[in-house]
Amino acid sequence: MIGTSLGGLHALRLVLEGLTPGFPRAVAIVQHRVKSAESGLCGLLQRNCAIPILEPEDKEPLMSGRVYLAPADYHLLVEPESLALSTDAPVNYARPSIDVLFESAAATHGAGVLGVVLTGSNEDGAQGAKAILDAGGQVLIQDPKSAESAIMPEAALSLTGAERSYSLVQIRDELARRSIALSQK
Repeated sequence: MIGTSLGGLHALRLVLEGLTPGFPRAVAIVQHRVKSAESGLCGLLQRNCAIPILEPEDKEPLMSGRVYLAPADYHLLVEPESLALSTDAPVNYARPSIDVLFESAAATHGAGVLGVVLTGSNEDGAQGAKAILDAGGQVLIQDPKSAESAIMPEAALSLTGAERSYSLVQIRDELARRSIALSQK
């Protein structure tokens, strides 16, 4: 699970380079954007990612080796075997909300969830990161010093009590390392 806001395009492009063909998990992303945003974001991100990126439909089956980007103005939720879309009220002034994505993933997949909190200008993602940790999952948080907007990673570090943050290159490399390790199992 990846969440980002202000400065997210650059951050996502770099991080997604770590997803290699045959990536053994599904990846879901919330990038804050305006309601009227065109769906061209998938195409921009696809240039830096070796696995397919798509905006899911409601109840779309969750498949490994795919990146699912929350559509503009819809919350993206993870269910046991699929993804759901919701038009419930914004959370932390955002729809889609990172907290909604992370909390639903933690509730359905527990210790199997890896959350990534990137640059952003509000505190969305902090509660969700804590929910992932509380469920036994893991969280990587971008170093606020390297973020275009430090508010989101600072909030996640503060709420989770994480002692370490990561550069975008370290996050990209960690995703690549995990991809190799998981595919060898």
